[in-house]
Amino acid sequence: MKRTNPLTLVLLAVLGAVVGWFLETALVTTSHPVLIPPFTLAVALVLIGAIIVVMALPVRRVARDQQKTIDPFYATRVVVLAKASSVTGAILGGAGLGITTFLLTRSVVPGVGSVSMAFAMVAGAILLLVGGLVAEHMCAIPPKDDDHKPDSTPRSQGIN
Repeated sequence: MKRTNPLTLVLLAVLGAVVGWFLETALVTTSHPVLIPPFTLAVALVLIGAIIVVMALPVRRVARDQQKTIDPFYATRVVVLAKASSVTGAILGGAGLGITTFLLTRSVVPGVGSVSMAFAMVAGAILLLVGGLVAEHMCAIPPKDDDHKPDSTPRSQGIN
């Protein structure tokens, strides 16, 4: 599995910002109240990011030869969860930025609580993104010395 590409994360964040902006615009245009993310969303995103890093600790111990074995299915699940959380953090962070930008560019700025909750969503999403990237890095297996050396065993050229 390849590491998460930073360009992919940036593009997903931009996509999330555009979708967040247009969602708020569509809600206001149709006379519905704007979407204000709850503070508990930010708390949940931070907790998920921390849990993913804690889940990656046993995999890191195996990768650094401090522990002998680990269930390969567990390691695979942790890596996939770390990658998914970094992608989700990028999308939600972008959406939070879109919502925040929408709220701050109105002629009548909403209350400080609404804007601060949107900022909290951005902060929680960024911490989820960072937690996912850290966990993904912790699950990487360092290359062995033999991987970079050419094969020193002679190859047969055919049947003599």
